[in-house]
Amino acid sequence: MMKIAFIGLGNMGGPMAHNLHKAGHEVRAFDLSQPARDKLATDGVPIAADAKAAVQGAEVVISMLPASQHVDGLFLGAGDLLAQLPAGTLVIDCSTIAAATSRKVAEAAKVKGVAFIDAPVSGGTGGAIAGTLTFMVGGDAADLERARPILEKMGANIFHAGSVGAGQTAKICNNMLLGILMAGTSEAIA
Repeated sequence: MMKIAFIGLGNMGGPMAHNLHKAGHEVRAFDLSQPARDKLATDGVPIAADAKAAVQGAEVVISMLPASQHVDGLFLGAGDLLAQLPAGTLVIDCSTIAAATSRKVAEAAKVKGVAFIDAPVSGGTGGAIAGTLTFMVGGDAADLERARPILEKMGANIFHAGSVGAGQTAKICNNMLLGILMAGTSEAIA
């Protein structure tokens, strides 16, 4: 089993981290929200004092954050998490963010010898709880294969969309189609 740091324990990240813990991985988690940390702690998941403490000794770092500025801030900005990661670490960002942000963080990670894939999800909170999410992955095929056993503990479908950022592009296309479907359904009912 792997040592995994999980950053972002909201409605999606919390259940995802729980599923990894339940599968036997050594998970150390962190979120800025005390209630989110407390909820996961009651499930037996060790909670770190901060993001930097969470990644100490981790082979894999997973982030599930609200927006691009949070991912950028965590890895490159004030959080500067990349500076804490040794070469060979694998970063899996499951946030739904701009593809350009994924590419920016991936380039900085590459300079440090850190692997990075973007792996946004669909399936909602029900899928996160059940471990049946769909992952749309952007990144090197070898990095995806390294991540696959971890992703399989959180999801049922894993699609390689292409290079870094392609997962985000696939996710936004999925969201656009869902929006169009919802608008059409609303129009039909009205």
